[in-house]
Amino acid sequence: MGGERALDVLIELLPRLWKQADGFHTLEDEVGYWLERGLAKVRHGDAAARLAEELASSQGEQVLTHQDLHADNVLAAAREPWLAIDPKPLAAEREFSVAPIVRSFELGHSKRDVLYRLDRLCSELSLDSDRALGWTVVQTVAWSGGSFYVEPHMETVEWLL
Repeated sequence: MGGERALDVLIELLPRLWKQADGFHTLEDEVGYWLERGLAKVRHGDAAARLAEELASSQGEQVLTHQDLHADNVLAAAREPWLAIDPKPLAAEREFSVAPIVRSFELGHSKRDVLYRLDRLCSELSLDSDRALGWTVVQTVAWSGGSFYVEPHMETVEWLL
């Protein structure tokens, strides 16, 4: 599944995942972990660390989010039209949950593609686009270390900053 159809499915799926998150690891705790592990010391880390501290302390309602939701982690199924796999659950505000979709280079990797996904997700899901953009920068920097995704992820961060 790719492109516009994948984005349609992800937009349809996200609200179904946003359930009560009592008892789950929190985004505020995750941010603390990222900061302790040296988030500020990596490429674009200073900006990400500043955003992380600001956003974590001012979150809206927390729901269950999927930290790694992108097109490759959604499967067609018999019991539901679509199932999310590999959830990496976290209690966080809704704006955080769009980060992996916004940076999802399998859906197109250009500044235009990234900004389009951010705009469409926020518009159709009634999310605060500034907070979603900030969380995308934070999580993308925090998750980029040591993988072959570093360069495309850092390009995404540069486009958003």
